[in-house]
Amino acid sequence: MSEDFAELFASYESQRKAALKAGDKVSGTVISIGQKSVFVDCGASVDGIVDREELLNDAGELTVAEGDTLELYVVGLTDDSVRLSKALTGAGGLNMLQDAYEGGVPVEGKVREQIKGGFHVEIMKRRAFCPVSQIDSRYVANPEDYVGQTLQFRITKLTEGGRNIVVSRRALLEVEQQQASAEFFDGVKPGDVVEGTVTRLAAFGAFVELVPGVEGLVHISEISWARIQSPEEALSVGDRVRVKYLGTSAGKKPGETRLSLSIKQAQDDPWKTVSERFKEGDKVTGKVVKLMEFGAFVEIAPGIEGLVHVSEMSYAKRIHKPGDVVQVGDMVAAVIKQVDVEKQRISLSMRDAEGDPWLTVSDKYPVGQTFEGTVEKRQQFGLFVNLEPGVTGLLPQSVMAKAEGEVKYDKLVAGDKVVVSIESVNLRDRKISLGTGKKDEVSDWKGYKPQAGGDMGSLGDVLAKALKKKS
Repeated sequence: MSEDFAELFASYESQRKAALKAGDKVSGTVISIGQKSVFVDCGASVDGIVDREELLNDAGELTVAEGDTLELYVVGLTDDSVRLSKALTGAGGLNMLQDAYEGGVPVEGKVREQIKGGFHVEIMKRRAFCPVSQIDSRYVANPEDYVGQTLQFRITKLTEGGRNIVVSRRALLEVEQQQASAEFFDGVKPGDVVEGTVTRLAAFGAFVELVPGVEGLVHISEISWARIQSPEEALSVGDRVRVKYLGTSAGKKPGETRLSLSIKQAQDDPWKTVSERFKEGDKVTGKVVKLMEFGAFVEIAPGIEGLVHVSEMSYAKRIHKPGDVVQVGDMVAAVIKQVDVEKQRISLSMRDAEGDPWLTVSDKYPVGQTFEGTVEKRQQFGLFVNLEPGVTGLLPQSVMAKAEGEVKYDKLVAGDKVVVSIESVNLRDRKISLGTGKKDEVSDWKGYKPQAGGDMGSLGDVLAKALKKKS
């Protein structure tokens, strides 16, 4: 039985070793560090060996310790060991280049300059060419950004005794991306929240890379609970974001798969806490985000919008359309009139935030007193005179026709100043009747009210004159 076991074990180890070949990428654990070599357990029957120099930093310090995990490439196999490398580098002869080409082993190269159609790359002290389409796995917008970088490449063409060398970085990246993509889809399901990096922005949304080679779209409507006009308002290229994986759909190209993502769904819905944060009567400040014929939508918190109906915009003047008062982007103050969490609606009032001027009209404009006002507009039945923003009274045509003096009421136009008297105040209907300021020309003596402490004799004289004119 011991012989059978030894035989099986030897066969198993042989299979493990045979499974490796030059060019394979393996993950191994550092088991020992020597003066010239670092020994790695890469899953074979014999240890993997990588040159110590490959694992030094610019200061000549070793960057790994026993127990660390390394990602390496198989560059050679013998009965005693598996030769490993981060990538072939340094000076090398034609045989080494040929081995790398045939075995698909990555080589390290420095991008020296941008040339027509691609780049001049130096590998193993030799000149190579990398087409611009092969320098990355995605579209290259700024080729000059790659100049000066040291990267790993795969040799795709080797002719003329090493004088014609073509390399590709994209070939390596696509292999890594395929592996990462397979692992990603094996471990994720719709509804999961994952992290990614914003790679580019478009008018309709943002593209987020979840793992190398796996990129999804966050539509602009799924970027934020707040209303935004463009992705740039909320995101920048390079941002790390949490997204909810919504699922996949078939793309336009055969075999193409599109991923749908959502940033806002990876966050809490702000309406869940609205009833705790906002109460009727609260005064808030918000940004106008949309105008409609009937009012303006104001964002009072990210993702929380309220409606200011056109009738709630001002006490000071009649508003015919919201654009006469506010524009998108304006910051405004408002008072919350109603909160409906179930329907996700909030009613706001801008005019209540300013205050209702009619609340103090009785105190500020007592009957019998004269004030200077501004002509607002003329109608057949009289002049509307503005006493202060939001408070306008009517000077009847009949009163002006009987008035005598220097004021030519028929010549007054909007914007002119005029002295008027308060004849009556109707708070319920928000109406003020005005006179010319002369008591002997009061048109409606029944509506006249003397000031406190007034003289009854003078009132009798006024009434007598008024009755005489009526007769």
